[in-house]
Amino acid sequence: MVDTPGTGDDGTRDVLDQLAEHALGHLFSAALRTAVSCRIADRLAAGPRTAGQLAELTDTHAGHLRRVLRYLATRGIFREDATGAFHLTPLGDALRTDAPNSLHEGVLLLTDPMFQRTSASLEETVRKAGPSFERIFGKPFYAHVADDPELRELFDKGMASLSGQIDTVIAGTYPFPEKGTVVDVGGGRGGLLRAVLRERPGLTGILFDQSAAVSTHLLAEDDAVQGRWRADSGDFFTEVPEGADIYVLKHVLHNWPEDACLRILRNCRAAMAPDARLLIVDPVLPGGNAPHLGKTLDVAMSAILDGQERTEDEFSALLTVAGLRLTRILPTEMFTSIVEAEAA
Repeated sequence: MVDTPGTGDDGTRDVLDQLAEHALGHLFSAALRTAVSCRIADRLAAGPRTAGQLAELTDTHAGHLRRVLRYLATRGIFREDATGAFHLTPLGDALRTDAPNSLHEGVLLLTDPMFQRTSASLEETVRKAGPSFERIFGKPFYAHVADDPELRELFDKGMASLSGQIDTVIAGTYPFPEKGTVVDVGGGRGGLLRAVLRERPGLTGILFDQSAAVSTHLLAEDDAVQGRWRADSGDFFTEVPEGADIYVLKHVLHNWPEDACLRILRNCRAAMAPDARLLIVDPVLPGGNAPHLGKTLDVAMSAILDGQERTEDEFSALLTVAGLRLTRILPTEMFTSIVEAEAA
């Protein structure tokens, strides 16, 4: 497709190579989805295989499959040896369906065609200052997911896949009290609350979300937390359970524009006990030009949900308007941080 001349003194080939590679980035997402959908990582778990062997196992075309796997090997997903056999790498290993903390379902969600279509319309988001998702699909993201049972299942499994490691890290990073009550506001199926209750046997917890989410919660499956939780359904735009010691908003605020965030925060502020703390688990965007997953998600949120990621100053300003005060930010080993706040 692109004829790259020899490198000149002005570095034109390097510029061309880099920009062409970036411009074709959508192919990497498509190739990754193809490998995950074909469960290539599962086929390599027992040892290296050639593209021909993998094609027989996956009912695919050997020549085309090899080209996809060779491309993915340039990004460290797999490794091709001198004999033409492909090996798992640490990245590829995480795509196994039976891997600890498997990201198989998470990658299927992130590479779903609905997101690819939304990203392709990013210019529309920039020009019209609103999410292109709703204009493409005719309804807001969460309504679209709720109306499609298969998509809802993909979303639930994908989010659980992506969140599992984060939940464990958050539970181990923040110094949760030995006793008291934690409310996981908008907590979905309760993965984070389960991790926190495992970490602190003296705590009790409340999972709070819409009925569709809490009806499939994970808490009843874990004997280690039995008798220390309840699941309440409701709308955090209206109210949240009162009188708890810790309120957690994990990956909630980044889904919403500022006015909606203020409604959520004010409801938390009204429900908090006098010495309670509010924890916001979201990326905190660093300054400068260094890559950060939060900066990628920030663009995605604008196109999908009209949400955003925030800097420390932006979090502080938002909390102040809601009657709260930012007390500290705890970085984690993951891309997300813990923003702690108290009543102002």
